[in-house]
Amino acid sequence: MTASLPDNTLDKGVLLVLGSGDKAFSSYCLAAAATRSPLVLVAEAEPTWQLPYLRDHEVADLGDLEELRWAVARLADRHEIKGVVTWDEHALVPAAHIATDLAVPGQSSATATACRNKAASRAVWVSEGVPSAQSIRVTSLVTATTAARRIGLPVVIKPAARTGGVGVVRVDRLDELPAAFAYASASAEDQGPEGSGILVEELLEGPEIGVECVTSHGITTAVAVTRTELAGPHFQAVGHIVAAGDPLLAEVGPIAEAALDALGVNSAISHVEMRLTTAGPKLLEVNARIGGDLVGHLINLATGIDLAAAAVDIALGREPDLTPTRAAAAGIRLLHPAGSGTVRAAKPRPELGTPDWLERLVWELRPGQQALLPPRGDLGTARLGHLVVTGADAAQVHERLAHAEGLLDIAVDPQPTIG
Repeated sequence: MTASLPDNTLDKGVLLVLGSGDKAFSSYCLAAAATRSPLVLVAEAEPTWQLPYLRDHEVADLGDLEELRWAVARLADRHEIKGVVTWDEHALVPAAHIATDLAVPGQSSATATACRNKAASRAVWVSEGVPSAQSIRVTSLVTATTAARRIGLPVVIKPAARTGGVGVVRVDRLDELPAAFAYASASAEDQGPEGSGILVEELLEGPEIGVECVTSHGITTAVAVTRTELAGPHFQAVGHIVAAGDPLLAEVGPIAEAALDALGVNSAISHVEMRLTTAGPKLLEVNARIGGDLVGHLINLATGIDLAAAAVDIALGREPDLTPTRAAAAGIRLLHPAGSGTVRAAKPRPELGTPDWLERLVWELRPGQQALLPPRGDLGTARLGHLVVTGADAAQVHERLAHAEGLLDIAVDPQPTIG
């Protein structure tokens, strides 16, 4: 397979992609990017499924800026690099450095770092009067205990620079704090140089949402709302729904725009997370890239807006097309077992069939593999699979997600001693 390019993109340089992500959740980004520009890739392993979309590639440790710069230099010797893009959270700061090196559009490394580090984001929002959760950065169990008492239980403990719920845990009583702090600290060990310590945060009660934003030349447009369903004390995302024309966008869009403006974001696709509290929407964090869990794909299915293509256009200094072409809804169910163990069964029942509204059903773990939920495991070990459905509106998507999930045969044999 070779990506089809518009005539006006040929022989006009290449777009550098840093990290390609997981095939199941990121291949749509690479596929869309390849229709907008010839691509070259720097990844941490030799590409496989990515090859049909690429003109060239290099292998390097994205966390080692010197090694990454040498890999980019080798590509620059062979191609004219016109822009840099990434949808890999851990590559955001390296991408900012590389964009500066190449004198192409991109964030400053200071802005990318502030987006990655939740403690830095909070400090900026407090100074700018943007509503967010009360948060205190700590470096020890003693200071975490003091912070929890000051904020008031229940609180949330999390690493300063992790995403996807990794290392996040709710604490309702002080005697739960030692185990929670140890859990968050273990996850913080590889949070990257942008992270620093652990955060003790106010628990915001209310539904969680994401506001999907496109910032081009310093102007932010909020294009969609993602409504997220969470489960358990580790706040695992178990589903997301996007509906075109969500009336909530008018209320939360300006808050997301203010949060990005305060951080200095001038050219990015961003997934801005917040909670809808009784005191109004309050910010949780900014992810200065396309939202995970196929959120960008859901937005395309529901509205026709292609965030991956928009990311390419922004990286190349072009104005993105944010015109909605659909008025529908789409949702994803992230399938988790009730507890950790060995997968015995993971398959659909025949009566599910292949309805046109079932956009995909993907198994991430197979029989015989282990599913490890937090605190034993994390996002990469806990999920059995995912399914995506479409519908006329959010209510129909809810119904179809429940219907499809009810027709899956899933069995996990508990193994209390694993992990």
